[in-house]
Amino acid sequence: MQSTTRLEALRKAMSQSTDKIDAFVIPSEDAHQSEYTAECDNRRAWISGFTGSAGCAIVTQDTAAMFTDGRYFLQASQELDQSWTLMKQGLPGVPTWKEYLTKNLPSGCRIGVDATLVTAADAVALENELAKVSSTLVPVSENPVDKIRQDRPARPTNPVVAHDIQYAGKSRETKLDELRHEIRRKGYDGTVVSALDEIAWLLNLRGSDIHCCPIFFAYCVVTNTDAVLYISNADKRLSQDIQQQLKGSSIQLRDYDQIFDDLGRVSQQQRYVIDPSLTNLSIVQALGGLEHVGQEPSTITLAKAIKNDAELAGMRACHKRDGAAVSRHFAWLADMLCNQQRKVSEADAAAHLEEMRSQSSKYVGMSFDTVAATGPNGAIIHYQPSPTHSAIIDPRQIYLCDSGAHYIDGTTDITRTYLFDGEPSEFQKRAFTRVLQSHIALDQAVFPSGTSGYQLDTIARAPLWQDGLDFRHGTGHGVGAYLNVHEGPHGIGARDAYRHIALQEGMVVTNEPGYYQDGEFGIRIENVLIVNKAMTPYKFGGQEYLGFEHATFVPLGRRLLDHQLLTDKCREWINKYHQECRKVLEPQLKNDRRALEWVEMETQVI
Repeated sequence: MQSTTRLEALRKAMSQSTDKIDAFVIPSEDAHQSEYTAECDNRRAWISGFTGSAGCAIVTQDTAAMFTDGRYFLQASQELDQSWTLMKQGLPGVPTWKEYLTKNLPSGCRIGVDATLVTAADAVALENELAKVSSTLVPVSENPVDKIRQDRPARPTNPVVAHDIQYAGKSRETKLDELRHEIRRKGYDGTVVSALDEIAWLLNLRGSDIHCCPIFFAYCVVTNTDAVLYISNADKRLSQDIQQQLKGSSIQLRDYDQIFDDLGRVSQQQRYVIDPSLTNLSIVQALGGLEHVGQEPSTITLAKAIKNDAELAGMRACHKRDGAAVSRHFAWLADMLCNQQRKVSEADAAAHLEEMRSQSSKYVGMSFDTVAATGPNGAIIHYQPSPTHSAIIDPRQIYLCDSGAHYIDGTTDITRTYLFDGEPSEFQKRAFTRVLQSHIALDQAVFPSGTSGYQLDTIARAPLWQDGLDFRHGTGHGVGAYLNVHEGPHGIGARDAYRHIALQEGMVVTNEPGYYQDGEFGIRIENVLIVNKAMTPYKFGGQEYLGFEHATFVPLGRRLLDHQLLTDKCREWINKYHQECRKVLEPQLKNDRRALEWVEMETQVI
């Protein structure tokens, strides 16, 4: 009923607006195209009740449509009420939200958007498509969702801290010099950096303005001669030491909202470059429109994705510590459920896992809300247990746990699927083993340089395809170095964007195939991989070859294996991986008998 009431208020605001819009587009993202948003920016979730991280809502006076991808079909169907139509993007016959505006709405419509939330690239594409049906894109004077949201929280202004050069591996001065070199090389006078993780990486700063993300709200303008960081309440958020460091790097501080006036005063003789897929339309409008700016992919995105030696050392170290914490947790959980026969809720398990991680002096926080899912909840790909009324974990049902953490030297992301007690069905064992074989296939892949994650995706899915099984999410995503747990531009999956980005040495990517049986169980096995040079006996045409190094070390779970389905090579990989787990974990667990015994049991040779 809450969503219905809010929709009524939104439609009233739309009808009374001087913008005279027939439909309003409500994306998930904020002004910086963040995947995860602060409470003040969760407009789509607030108006609809759907809390998944990906989706776009379109509201007219008569309809309300929610577009999302396969990761969230089940979750959205449970969270949306009867006021909404769920549009399952990617299924045959289902339009994208952009196609819906031209194919499902009448011609001649005025389509409202918030210019701070739509990217320049999307705005151009929409305007061109809408023109074909005599419809118009209308940047609204005031976001009608914000107008009706009386209790909208203020934008966070949490403290910002320095990211030490020991872990960053490169000074902010060096990064700025490299960025300026690229700006000059391409013939521009400056650039606007909008993506929050890019600003944090560029300036070696970290924050906490968005839940589970070590970033802060800001813009950064870099020219060939200076740089300006636009951030609210700088005197309260930045220590005097950080302010002096920034001043020493010739970085000025201005208020967050001042950027639009400042960009409006940029001389038309100066030419700035922006990434149209990361920069919102209002920034481009402030610069005088697209005809006055250059459009190039952000050079920071790729530079950030290719980790330097210090960042890679930190990622390796934090994953080893994280593996010990996760193993302590699973040993505790197995003991509680099976030996002590205690009732443990999903929320209790998630809280215990966080407690185990927080014992590290380098721990900062969780990198996303833990997916602790028993039985049918595991089929909800991004399930989150309620802190007050989550399910009790059934040791005789499959349990899926996807979690991660931020440490000052890196970021982790791991999924394990276990059955703590009882016997799995033949199908459950077969599905688990196929997922594991998919995981192994990608882990062992060797490929020529220039290969994209789009091309590697079929290698990972092939074992599942042999049984007619599949999963509706990507096989892997980039991971930041004490930054966002989801990081581009690379990834492994069927997204068209992955087709154009080759995997390169130093990139970090997850390996997480899965299988989900709606209403019954979910299976996912996830490690973090580092892209390395592969030592091949030959180099055809002088070509370099690449492969993967797994950074995650936690036992895989023996009870769900279908031994008859395993090949000798798979057995060899599993046994070798488990020996690596022992080597990494046993020294850290020598004073924790329960965890040590659990690791030894779960890593026995098969």
